[in-house]
Amino acid sequence: QSQNETALEVRALSSFRLGLQDPFGALSNWNASSPLAPCDWRGVGCVSGRVRELRLPRLRLQGPISPHLGLLSDLRKLSLRSNLLNGTIPPSLGRCSFLRALFLQSNSLSGTVPPEIFNLTRLQVLNVAQNLLTGSVPSGSLPASLRFLDLSSNALSGDIPVNVSASGLQLLNLSFNRLTGEIPASFGQIASLEYLWLDGNLLQGSIPAALANCSVLRHLSVRDNGLRGEIPAGIGRLPNLEVLSLSHNNLTGMLPSSLFSNTSGSSPPLLRILQLGFNNLRGISRLDNSGAAAVASSLQVVDLQSNSIDGEVPSWLVNMTSLTDLYLSENSFSGSLPESIGRLTLLQELRLAGNRFTGDIPLWIRNCSLLRVLELEDNRLSGSIPEALGSLTSLKTLTLGGNSLSGTIPTSLSNLSALETLSLRSNNLTGSISKDLMRLENMSLLDLSDNSFSGSIPSEIGNLHGLWTLNLSGNGLSGGIPASIGNLLNLRTLDLSRQNLSGELPMELSGLPNLEHLALSENSFSGDVPIGFSSLLSLRYLNLSSNHFSGSVPSVFGFLRSLVVLSLSSNNISDSIPEELGNCTDLTVLQLRSNDLSGEIPPELSRLTHLTELDLGENSLSGDIPAEISNCSSLASLRLDRNHLSGSIPDSFAGLANLKILDLSVNNLTGEIPANLVQIAGLQNFNVSDNQLSGKIPALLGSRFPSSSFTGNADLCGEPLARNCGEKKRKTTRLLILIVVVAGSVIAFCLAACCCLLMVVWLRRRATMNGGKKRSPARSSAAEAAAGENGSNGGKLVMFNNRISYAETLEATRQFDEEHVLSRGRNGVVFKACFQDGTVLSVRRLGESSIDEAAFRKEAESLGRVKHRNLTVLRGYYISPEVRLLIYDYMPNGNLATLLQEASHQDGHILNWPMRHLIALGVARGLAFLHAASMVHGDVKPQNVLFDADFEAHLSDFGLEKLTAPTSAEAASTSSTPVGSLGYVAPEAAVTGRATREADAYSFGIVLLELLTGRRPVTFTQDEDIVKWVKRQLQRGQISELLEPGLLEVDPESSEWEEFLLGIKVGLLCTAPDPLDRPSMADVVFMLEGCRLGPDPPSSADPTSQTSPA
Repeated sequence: QSQNETALEVRALSSFRLGLQDPFGALSNWNASSPLAPCDWRGVGCVSGRVRELRLPRLRLQGPISPHLGLLSDLRKLSLRSNLLNGTIPPSLGRCSFLRALFLQSNSLSGTVPPEIFNLTRLQVLNVAQNLLTGSVPSGSLPASLRFLDLSSNALSGDIPVNVSASGLQLLNLSFNRLTGEIPASFGQIASLEYLWLDGNLLQGSIPAALANCSVLRHLSVRDNGLRGEIPAGIGRLPNLEVLSLSHNNLTGMLPSSLFSNTSGSSPPLLRILQLGFNNLRGISRLDNSGAAAVASSLQVVDLQSNSIDGEVPSWLVNMTSLTDLYLSENSFSGSLPESIGRLTLLQELRLAGNRFTGDIPLWIRNCSLLRVLELEDNRLSGSIPEALGSLTSLKTLTLGGNSLSGTIPTSLSNLSALETLSLRSNNLTGSISKDLMRLENMSLLDLSDNSFSGSIPSEIGNLHGLWTLNLSGNGLSGGIPASIGNLLNLRTLDLSRQNLSGELPMELSGLPNLEHLALSENSFSGDVPIGFSSLLSLRYLNLSSNHFSGSVPSVFGFLRSLVVLSLSSNNISDSIPEELGNCTDLTVLQLRSNDLSGEIPPELSRLTHLTELDLGENSLSGDIPAEISNCSSLASLRLDRNHLSGSIPDSFAGLANLKILDLSVNNLTGEIPANLVQIAGLQNFNVSDNQLSGKIPALLGSRFPSSSFTGNADLCGEPLARNCGEKKRKTTRLLILIVVVAGSVIAFCLAACCCLLMVVWLRRRATMNGGKKRSPARSSAAEAAAGENGSNGGKLVMFNNRISYAETLEATRQFDEEHVLSRGRNGVVFKACFQDGTVLSVRRLGESSIDEAAFRKEAESLGRVKHRNLTVLRGYYISPEVRLLIYDYMPNGNLATLLQEASHQDGHILNWPMRHLIALGVARGLAFLHAASMVHGDVKPQNVLFDADFEAHLSDFGLEKLTAPTSAEAASTSSTPVGSLGYVAPEAAVTGRATREADAYSFGIVLLELLTGRRPVTFTQDEDIVKWVKRQLQRGQISELLEPGLLEVDPESSEWEEFLLGIKVGLLCTAPDPLDRPSMADVVFMLEGCRLGPDPPSSADPTSQTSPA
């Protein structure tokens, strides 16, 4: 019998291995012919010849968990965590009746947790976190033996069951799912509970007071939910509580004093970490003398930032000498900085920004020698910056901006060699910028803006090689820009505006490859506008206005395809406007006012469809206004005043529905004012004064704007001008009558004179005939006649996890300033929102939509419940009659399109094979999750694959079609809603306009082929696309031609080579012409994890015969 059981276990394990891909060869010694098999196999643990344990973590094993593992009847522990396993959890594991521990976390398992698992009466540990599991939290009685249950980071939904019974449970982790409802009060009956984690869900209601019955509770975390109400005082009296994390909710009321002090006389509180930030708490309950004396001595982290707490900081709060992190930012604390903070010698982070603190920065701050972060910005502090700050040599972040500090920058700050961020903006600091600061080579942000510094920019600025942001604007600096600025190769933002700087710009500025924002306005720079700026391909913002630049606008600026804002106003620039600017199709602002530009306005500017502001005023432009300008449908401001423009005002301007400002004054325009301009409902400023316009002013325009908007046009009449069109008509009529009468009299006189002359002639002839004498006819001379010619807005911002107001969002985006635009697409404009507490989010401003507010709110709430590690998560929304916003996490590392472009410029070294493989797998997992949730994407492309700080891929722009339903006018102007993007859309979707899962799979396949080969699908000719090209290389056996240059080092004998070929094959399967032949995204995830190869992609004698719209 023992031999039969051993043979059964060998067969079960062998079956498990056959379904796996083992890239590291970890299971290579699983030899069934070994005399000790399976007990001498790697990861297999035996007792008395029977398999008791199977431990195979972190081996990148790919494939399903074989149901044959259920035959291991003596199994006690199964650990397959941190692999790439997929498929479902086999219910057969419920037959392993001795199983005590099951570790399946960090895989790609899907489906539900089989109920058979919870029938295992000896099970103590169940961990299935970080998978793709769906369904609900199990209800009813859990195994009495269960101690640890971790279901976090999945896609579980529904309410948490109120009847969960687990008498011995010590840890329960349900974080980062899509759970709704309230926290069950029945959790208070789990007497053994030590860890309760419910973060990142959609929970509502209040914190149940019954949780105070969990007397052994050590860690309670319910961050990022929608909890309301007050914090129960009993929570603070839990004798063993060490961590309480309730930040990012909607909690109100006072903080119970029991969180900080134990007055019951029992053992002192053990609370180490208290995180209550981003709520709406309004104060801290007062402590009497006995309470203050019993204040917790164990607290290390206190986070109360972004609440509504006012008054002075309680002295007992800063008497907790064990504190390492104190966050009180964004409240309404007042008074001076408490002196007792100086006794917190273990303090590492002190964040007090955004309050009302007054007085000097105290000298006792030097006692906090371990400080790494000191944030005091946006208070009311005065005095000078103390030299004592220079002794805090561990500082990495020092922000003192937005106060009333004066004096000079102390030289001691040069001792802060670890400093990465230094912000002294918006103070009253004077003196020169010290060269000593230029020794801080670890600095990535230096902001000294809006002070009164003088002198020149130190040439040593080039020593700060790590700088990303340099802002010296709004000071009194003079001289030129040092050439050493060209050493700052990591620089993204350079703002030197509003100074007294002069001279020509150094050519080194054109060699900063990562520069995105360049502001040099309001200085005295001279010379030609630098042509070299055309090499700054990352440039998005260029402002050279209010200087003394001359020459012409370089036509090569047309190569700056990323440019969003171009301002060259108030200079001495001449010549014509280059038509090549029409190639900068991302431009939203073009300002060329107050120069000496001549020639006509190029019609090519009409290609700038994202343009919101066009200002060409105060130049010498001539010719007609191009009617094509109306193609710039986003225009909100159009200023063409004070030029020499002629012709009429184009009727097509009525199509500029977003226009708010139209200034055409002081030109030579003729004709009438188009009556259809009244259709521009949002027009706020309209000026056509000082032209040669005629006719009647359209009544609705005349009633909306003052007379100054129309004066200086002699032949204009009607309101609001004093000239009445009716009186003018009567005067004209009388003049015409007078002319007709006079002309008629002259004509009658001439006719009478002619008649008299003829009568005289006739009488003379008759007399001659009567006298009998014949006379020769008289000669008459011709008579000449001369003739004259007469000529004549209430909405609400709903955040799922944060407490942020709409006003704060406006401030964080600077009123949706173009400088903050991250991207544009058919679903609106995405802005970067930088909040005062350091939080950075992405805000999508949607276009006009026909969907009503109730439907919008319902869809947004539904979309907010879609959470997956490879999807961008909706954090909130805002809706009003005028504005609709969606708020997401900010992705600091851009998108896949940009990453691939950078990789092509650097021979691909920044994108090695493991990175490409993980990106493809991440996108596939995200898309598979959407499909499993009965959603389709509809526009999978590299621009919609974003990267977080860890370069993990997140699929974006999904679920927006119901939130951006076209208005009736838009619907009437188009036959169908566009689906997909050129080069990536599936053939059938391009024809039908309908998004499907199969079309998503096709688009993913194109993205995958682009990721692997580095070839953009839109670069191929009409006769060939990326799919045909890949098939041709495979047919010719030229596989190396498929490799992106950065992958040429991949060894053909390695597993990476096999994975690359598998990726190519998956890409071809996804792009099969027949949608029914394409794999599901779940299968794609399965294949990319290397579990199986799938069927051969369709082929024919001529592999290029298959069509693709790429």
